[in-house]
Amino acid sequence: MARVREHTIEVSGHGETVVREHSGPEGAPVLMLLHGLGATATLNWGRCYQPLARHFRVLSLDHRGHGRGLRTRRFRLGQCADDAVAAAETLGVKRFLAVGDSMGGPIASLTWRRHPDRVSGLVLCATARHFARESVARFARATFPIAAEAVRLFPGLVKRQATHRMLQSIEHPALRDRIRDELLGHDPATVIQAAQAVTSFASHDWIGEVTVPTAVVVTTLDGLVPAPRQRKLAASIPGAEVFEVEGDHDACVASGDFARTLVRACRSVSEAALKSDARP
Repeated sequence: MARVREHTIEVSGHGETVVREHSGPEGAPVLMLLHGLGATATLNWGRCYQPLARHFRVLSLDHRGHGRGLRTRRFRLGQCADDAVAAAETLGVKRFLAVGDSMGGPIASLTWRRHPDRVSGLVLCATARHFARESVARFARATFPIAAEAVRLFPGLVKRQATHRMLQSIEHPALRDRIRDELLGHDPATVIQAAQAVTSFASHDWIGEVTVPTAVVVTTLDGLVPAPRQRKLAASIPGAEVFEVEGDHDACVASGDFARTLVRACRSVSEAALKSDARP
C-alpha cells in the first residue's frame, strides 16, 4: 500500500498550504490532482487515491479558499495553476500529469498554458471549454463580487448554514462528520469568487493549442456539464482520447467505475507522454 504523507509548504507571498502525497511505486510518474468547485482534494478524490497510487506518485492540494487551501481575498483560476506548480517544485517534482475534475479541468489546462515545461500530460474529467452562456457570465460578474463582500460580514453564519444544507441528505453519521470537517475549512467568500471564475471561464481561443497527450473523461449522465459539451472539449484538443463513465457530475464520489476509468485514462496519457519525451 502506498505511503501517505502530508507536506505543509510555503507559497511565496501567500502563506502556507497542505499537499497530500501517496507515494506510489518507486520512480513512478507523478499526478497532480486538482479538485472541483466547493469540494476539497479528499472529498473529490478520496475514492481514487489508492487505485491511482498503485501506478503513480499522487499529489493533491486544496485550492484557494477551499478546505486547507491558501487564504486570500482574491481567487483566480490561473493562480491555482501557479499554486500547483509551486507545490510540485517544493517537493522536487519537475514534470507531472495535471488531472482536473470539473473546475479542476480549467485549472489543469491553465497549468499547461502557463507552465508548459512542467506539464507532461492532461486528464480532464467532467469539464468543458466553458460552463455558462455569456449572459449568465455577465450576470455573475455583476453580482458575485457583491455576494462575496456580503458573506465576509457573517462568514461563520453562512458557513454553518451552507454546510448544514449540504449534509442533510447524508444518513451515515461517521461519513457526515468527515464531510463536515472538510467543508468547515472553506472560506465562503472565496468559494463565491471561485464560482464567478468558473462561470466566466472560456478556453475556446486557446485549448486547441495543447501539445501534450490528453484524455477527457466524460460523465455521460452529467446534469451540470452536459456530455456533449465535454465531448466538444475533447474534439478541440488534437489527439485527445475519450474515456466514458456512466454517471452524473458527482461520479468521482458516487461511481465505483470512475476510479477504474480514471486509472486507465492516466495510464494512457502517461504512456503517451513517455513516448513523446523519448523522441529525438
